[in-house]
Amino acid sequence: MTKAFGLKSFAVVAATTAALALPIHAANAQSKDMPGKGTTIKMARATWDTGWWQAEVYKQLFEKLGYDVGQVTTLDAPPFYQAVSQGDMDLWVNGWFPLHNSYESTFQNGAEKVGYTAKGGALQGYLIDKKTADKYDIKYLSDMKKEKIRKLFDTNGDGKANMVACPPGWGCEELISYQMKAYDLENDIDLIKAGYSASMADALARYQNGKPVFFYTWTPNWTVGLMKPGKDVVWLQVKDTKLPKDQESLKDAATVKGVTGCSDDPCMMGMPANDIRPVANTKFLDKNPAVKSLLQEVRIPVQDIFKQNAEMNNGADSPDDLTKQAKQWISDHQDEVNGWLKDARQAANS
Repeated sequence: MTKAFGLKSFAVVAATTAALALPIHAANAQSKDMPGKGTTIKMARATWDTGWWQAEVYKQLFEKLGYDVGQVTTLDAPPFYQAVSQGDMDLWVNGWFPLHNSYESTFQNGAEKVGYTAKGGALQGYLIDKKTADKYDIKYLSDMKKEKIRKLFDTNGDGKANMVACPPGWGCEELISYQMKAYDLENDIDLIKAGYSASMADALARYQNGKPVFFYTWTPNWTVGLMKPGKDVVWLQVKDTKLPKDQESLKDAATVKGVTGCSDDPCMMGMPANDIRPVANTKFLDKNPAVKSLLQEVRIPVQDIFKQNAEMNNGADSPDDLTKQAKQWISDHQDEVNGWLKDARQAANS
């Protein structure tokens, strides 16, 4: 009786152990596939809506690794860089460099640039409508010093040319203000610093009504999708590139070859081309090698950003639209995405 009981007990224990073994292996496999499980990412996105879709793509990729991202916080550049340096935010993928070089002293002791959302090709500068440029032979920003030229772009009768610029808190706002002073244009150009999308919508309406327009923009952006350089608008050049101290070494990069819609080649745009880059808290990256690997490897082609920005400007701009657009892009690039996720999981488990 005792022997029989012992055998039965052994059988029960063995069966129980075998049954428990499967969930343990499954849990280990799940842990390897979802290294971010149990970790929340405090993610930010920029106030310029042309960067929201890229943020959504990364958000969904982080979630595929098990991370909980939740509500993404919308911030201007200065508060974000302060927050990420202190660990109040973990990351964003909307850094513009060298445009944001002036913020590096804010974040360099607690955060770092890592990888590239889109490398190169992010142009920026000043544009006017092509019809007016051709009629009055306008090629340079300094042409706005001529009374007859600036009056063409004077929308409120104050004697200055009105130019759509950037809202306070944006990196481009600082650069434009610097150049207006450096080129002695403060008494010739009136900067419109209201909400950028609304201001550009007004400029687009003016253009469609056959009136002159003058604005700053960057690429990728919906503005150059609806007012195409070379066809609808042209880039204004500068005769001498003047940049703030933190960008002085990039003077040569402000002269760009093959710019469509520029009167000369190479084009002296006055502003260097930018890389769009993630910036993340260093301690967070050290604790989350899967995130670091993903940030290092992901690339989003500039043309894909153009395409989404155009869809957004045509009305597909709700949170649900952004979610669907990002999901579709991931599906369309599944082979690349699978490779990025594989490398991220290996980084977490090495």
